[in-house]
Amino acid sequence: MSEVLHDARTVRRARYAVAAVFAVHGAVTGSFATRVPWIQDHSDVSAGQLGLALAFPALGASVAMPLASRITHVLGARTALRVLISLWTLALVLPSLAPSLWTLCLGLFVYGATAGMADVAMNALGVEVENRLHKSIMSGLHGMWSAGALVGSAAGTLAAHLGADARLHHALAAAALTVLGLIACQWVLDLRPAQDEEPPPRFALPPKSALLIGAVGFCAVFAEGASLDWSAVYLKDQLGTSAGLAAACTTGFMLTMALARLAGDAVVNRFGAVRTVRTGGVTAALGGLLVVLAGHPAVAMTGFALLGLGIAVVVPLCFAAAGRSGPNPSQAIAGVATITYTSGLVAPSAIGTLAELTSLVVSFGLVTALACGLAVFAGVLRAGGRQQAEVSAPDAAVPGPRP
Repeated sequence: MSEVLHDARTVRRARYAVAAVFAVHGAVTGSFATRVPWIQDHSDVSAGQLGLALAFPALGASVAMPLASRITHVLGARTALRVLISLWTLALVLPSLAPSLWTLCLGLFVYGATAGMADVAMNALGVEVENRLHKSIMSGLHGMWSAGALVGSAAGTLAAHLGADARLHHALAAAALTVLGLIACQWVLDLRPAQDEEPPPRFALPPKSALLIGAVGFCAVFAEGASLDWSAVYLKDQLGTSAGLAAACTTGFMLTMALARLAGDAVVNRFGAVRTVRTGGVTAALGGLLVVLAGHPAVAMTGFALLGLGIAVVVPLCFAAAGRSGPNPSQAIAGVATITYTSGLVAPSAIGTLAELTSLVVSFGLVTALACGLAVFAGVLRAGGRQQAEVSAPDAAVPGPRP
């Protein structure tokens, strides 16, 4: 009995530890995003050149993420996460040091590569903890990422308001977040491959199941990227609102997503992943329709809030399903992550191009159609769903077999 309680404590502690790592990862993103104007001025790039440079994080992530499973196999899950989260937090300093366009592109490529590899490693550990707890926790973990991003952006906003040099701000933030990440990693699960387990290939195409799951994630991330980057523009240009109200719409969208993710595990545990995503797809589609048909800012803001509510838990559930869809969770998660990062890269420019050819209303009609796709194709998450076997209360926390 004491061994069961010890295992239960170990898994619960690992849950909180990996949640802290998610928050650290999000804080790096928030710290960077708020200082982009300073970085643009320092590197002396135009708006168009900045747009080019900001494509490089997603490119770096897409290239590097397939390496994460190999690194985890060689180093073990805990050591790999220590190394990768440290590389990611320290990479925060690179963009602010760049004096030109090409050094900025290189710095952002490395920044994105380290972000993607750490992303795969921490999601794989999150899925393993979820398996051992026999209940959904991935939505809450991604909610912690959103909370970390909000904290990082708040600190960055304060630094920008005080006129702080981003090089100093990011150096201090990188040092603090590296320490926090290393401390949290002490208590994550220390998973190691079996002696006879074949190492994963350095680069490999994801399994078909991961491609199908990734397609669902693509729809959600496309809607998220479009709303984050274009909601303020939509309110300002389409509905004639003030810049302040337009910015508040984007902030409200982010808060809605963060709160929905933090509360999402209870919904998933009650109704299951497929029903949750189907309901979320309907909710997001309704929000998209309100945006498209809005004649008043309040209607559009309600629509964006419903979009955020509907898509909030989709990506966490896609990662969870991918981690259970094959013999190598990290490889499947890397495949899904690559697809979702690509969606995040494509969405802002696709919305802008379509708006230029037609209008922003038509662009968000496309977002609404993709939201409908969530409801239609949610069933692919069932393939990676957890076994629905009944477990007793003590057994619910006992580490089970590796997937």
